[in-house]
Amino acid sequence: MFSFLNLATIAVSLLGGVESSPLAFPLDKRGLSFDYQNNKVRGVNLGGWFVLEPWITPSIFSEWADGNSVVDEYTYTKTLGKDEASSRLTNHWQTWITQGDFNQIAQAGLNHVRIPIGYWAVNPLDGDPYVQGQLPILDQAIQWARGAGLKVLLDLHGAPGSQNGFDNSGRYGPVQWQQGDTVSQTITALQNLAKRYSGDTDVVSAIELLNEPLGSSLDLNGVQSFYQSGYEAVQSASSNFATCIHDAFQDFQTYWNGKLSGDQNVILDTHQYQIFSPEQAAMSPTDHVSAACALGPKLAGTDKWTVVGEWTGAQTDCAKWLNGLGKGARYDGTFEGSSKVGSCDGKYTGTVSNLSQDDKDNLSHFIDAQLDAYEQHTGWIFWTWKTESSPEWHMQDLLAAGIFPQPLTSRKYPGQCG
Repeated sequence: MFSFLNLATIAVSLLGGVESSPLAFPLDKRGLSFDYQNNKVRGVNLGGWFVLEPWITPSIFSEWADGNSVVDEYTYTKTLGKDEASSRLTNHWQTWITQGDFNQIAQAGLNHVRIPIGYWAVNPLDGDPYVQGQLPILDQAIQWARGAGLKVLLDLHGAPGSQNGFDNSGRYGPVQWQQGDTVSQTITALQNLAKRYSGDTDVVSAIELLNEPLGSSLDLNGVQSFYQSGYEAVQSASSNFATCIHDAFQDFQTYWNGKLSGDQNVILDTHQYQIFSPEQAAMSPTDHVSAACALGPKLAGTDKWTVVGEWTGAQTDCAKWLNGLGKGARYDGTFEGSSKVGSCDGKYTGTVSNLSQDDKDNLSHFIDAQLDAYEQHTGWIFWTWKTESSPEWHMQDLLAAGIFPQPLTSRKYPGQCG
């Protein structure tokens, strides 16, 4: 999930005009355990589990709420030290997501979970403050997924140096990935991850090479080269993995069509949020639905399997610390440089059941429209399964409240996308 930036330019490029192109999926099913050509991906992210995000679990960061010394997992572990950080995080890893969550996800009709993991779990580097211990719990999660009949997309969510400068990369601040040995260190992390789960491809159907590399701050030719090397690293561990690449915030159709065209079983991941710029914050509920619907034909015009790997029901950036620990929201004008659009009452913290009826209706309209749009191609993975206090983002509660449809193919508001 991305934040911290004025993403108006990115939004305009991603919501640009539809261009038709031939569908040319490089497909060699070999041993893929999910048919991405003919079946729809319907999934959810397990955010905030193995990579901390302050807005998902604010209680973990509560003792630093009044300062800026701890803003991400890097500064959290550095401040606490290895022993205390390990103790606290082990408890978090063991309790945030459980076997019961996997079973509930499957019962809701979902077929995929996307699990973010940091490089430090699989290729710890000297001098880093991060702690380890995630992998035995991830091993257990693979078994839970197998038992529940779910497929797993393993997502390398943070790279050495930070590929985007967001707190969800592990380290908030400058983008230093592609400097020094960071790219080769990332390849090593992918090799280690793919080798570890090469015997579990009946469950681990895909590996994402890197979450949200910030193309505007990176050498895009270098990103493509990394993707090719990462693809080869994953395939060398097992040809039964699909390989997932993020669009690097470039147009998922006009930029990416034709690229990596010689590689088999490549999934393009695009993340669609409509809240991280002043222009998006000012959109009406109807505007949000229209923008979502416009994405459907554009997705259908890509030449790769294309999954919207992160999206939300939220039409505001009101959730506490969504824009970073201690930062406000554009929607209510508390984010630096923003102007108030409306009130964040009930959306800053709270529960789905306590949202206003208007907010619930708007969520239902927007979620239904996005489902219709994203299923015009390979499918979708919602962000995120659960949060401590952010109702617009909490799929578990949205399902319980009847706002996220059950079954997943039903619609309160059918036909919004024509």
